[in-house]
Amino acid sequence: MLLFSACSKKAPEKETEKPEVKEPKQTEQTEEKTDKYHFPLTGIGTDTEPNQRAVAVTVNNHPEARPQTGLSKADIVFELLAEGNITRFVAIFQSEAPENIGPVRSAREYFIELAEGYKALFIAHGYSPEAKKILTSGVIDNLNGMVYDGTLFKRSSDRKAPHNSYITFENIEKGAEDNGFSMTGPPASMNFYKEDKLESINGNAADHIKVVYGNGSQFTADYQYDVQSGQYSRFSDGEQTVEYQTSEPVLMNNLLVIETEHKVLDSAGRRSIDLTSGGKAYLFQKGIMKEIEWRNTDGQILPYEDGQPAKLVPGKLWVNVVPSLKDVSFEAK
Repeated sequence: MLLFSACSKKAPEKETEKPEVKEPKQTEQTEEKTDKYHFPLTGIGTDTEPNQRAVAVTVNNHPEARPQTGLSKADIVFELLAEGNITRFVAIFQSEAPENIGPVRSAREYFIELAEGYKALFIAHGYSPEAKKILTSGVIDNLNGMVYDGTLFKRSSDRKAPHNSYITFENIEKGAEDNGFSMTGPPASMNFYKEDKLESINGNAADHIKVVYGNGSQFTADYQYDVQSGQYSRFSDGEQTVEYQTSEPVLMNNLLVIETEHKVLDSAGRRSIDLTSGGKAYLFQKGIMKEIEWRNTDGQILPYEDGQPAKLVPGKLWVNVVPSLKDVSFEAK
């Protein structure tokens, strides 16, 4: 067994038990020559012009909010620290529209910054004081559960607040229409491999990746690569990330882990996260790891290799934002 580690190059501690992996459904990712268009955030082919606007949703990742709903339909999911060691997701939807999304949680200013990079309609339930100032200034189209609780946003009876706020995509579209927000205008396209070039991906073998937030295991994210599907499964605190209602696994084709400066701002543990300066990163694709860099290009967080935009495997992308790459370890089976 070859072992690799994030910075010290020492092997991460072996787990006594590997979490049970639910078998992923085989999905057709093959790009056909007849495809006239491609979705900008996945590179997947489509016969119709993908002109729909992106929607960015702040999704709760507290243990009491798991499993979540709608994450499997997101083109890109960012995982970032909120307060303390608690992480939240910013899920970007463009190529698919889930029936329901949640639990929805409150905004932070750097969540809004991410949404702006994709020209997205921003959805959250609540806000930090700084995020509230930004949202009420009108710099970004948004729908917030503090305004629409019980109307556009619905509370589920099987979970307790603040872990039970959901919004349907139908209500997102209704809220946009009522407020005069456009639902057309796609984000800028990212850079993807052609299907016949996927075999050219090279680097260090890495089938299992661990991203640690804090000292405990509640917000540790584990990713396992499946050779047959060519996708990664995700686990939180040893439990596989799946859809709440269907138990369908949440899968991704690319995993990007970026290192950037974090600063704690107040006694509540609120923080600022630098999403503009760029820095070191790891890119995981097809069971391979590359040490690269990340840059903010017109608001989008993108991988760069040798000074050029790095290509992504067509499909889903997850981005873990960490204070240090020392929080990341990986190994080859």
